[in-house]
Amino acid sequence: MAGESPFEYKMVIVMRTDLGMSVGKMIAQACHAAVTCNEQAKKTHTKQWARWRDEGGKKVVVEAESFEELKGLMKKAELLDIVYVMIQDAGHTEVAPGTTTCLGVGPDQAQRVDKVTGNLPLIR
Repeated sequence: MAGESPFEYKMVIVMRTDLGMSVGKMIAQACHAAVTCNEQAKKTHTKQWARWRDEGGKKVVVEAESFEELKGLMKKAELLDIVYVMIQDAGHTEVAPGTTTCLGVGPDQAQRVDKVTGNLPLIR
């Protein structure tokens, strides 16, 4: 149908907006999450990973307001057996060492990932 996404699979990166990171820092953290989710899914969720890769590797970045919100999303992903990674920064530039900056979710079927992140706004 017109207007429907051609993607059945996706990965979502959830960035914390309460840390005041620069755009460049957020991009670097999102890349860490995407690479780590990709590596994990390739090992543990091979079917979902291959389908996601073969249809173009859709990635979406949304925002969350706190570490507590990320923890809640992580628990949802865990319950649904969806690959997830929490990214902690080394603390060399903008945030303290060990600060959790973002959560990667997927790749998996978009409808499953949406059960974890579907109510979050796209990052601005």
